[in-house]
Amino acid sequence: MASRALILALRLLMLVFLGVSLVVLTTDTATLQIYFNTEVQVRFRDVYAYRYMLGTIVVGAAYTLIQIARTLHRTCKANQEISRDGVTLFDFFADQITSYVLATGSAAGFGATKDLKSVFEFVGSAYDKFFNKGYAAASLLLFAFVCAALLSILSSFGLPKKV
Repeated sequence: MASRALILALRLLMLVFLGVSLVVLTTDTATLQIYFNTEVQVRFRDVYAYRYMLGTIVVGAAYTLIQIARTLHRTCKANQEISRDGVTLFDFFADQITSYVLATGSAAGFGATKDLKSVFEFVGSAYDKFFNKGYAAASLLLFAFVCAALLSILSSFGLPKKV
């Protein structure tokens, strides 16, 4: 089994990446002047892929907070080490699912930003900043996925060996 300190550090790093990604994504807006006095304001929620990214960030952050609490609880109760294969198996599959969810959220963000940025490149810098923030949020979500993937690998070491 991997060190609880390493697992806790990876979970905290993952939570930081998710938190910063959440802030970057939810503050992503752009205002564009059309014709004379008409302004159009675009927010992150106007892009469906960004909404999906938000959902994956929230799911990932909630799961990470629960797992941080469980890891801290297990660390405090280290004297009462009890082998519970069901909990280890749950951790393994939950880490797998969380990493896949974060990967799809990041991929959706990258794909939508790439496609929409090429469509709106004639408009200018207002949308360029909007899409650059989309790239930043997707990149941070990708880093959170890497942490989740590493946690998934570490949780596989704790699986019971059946021969």
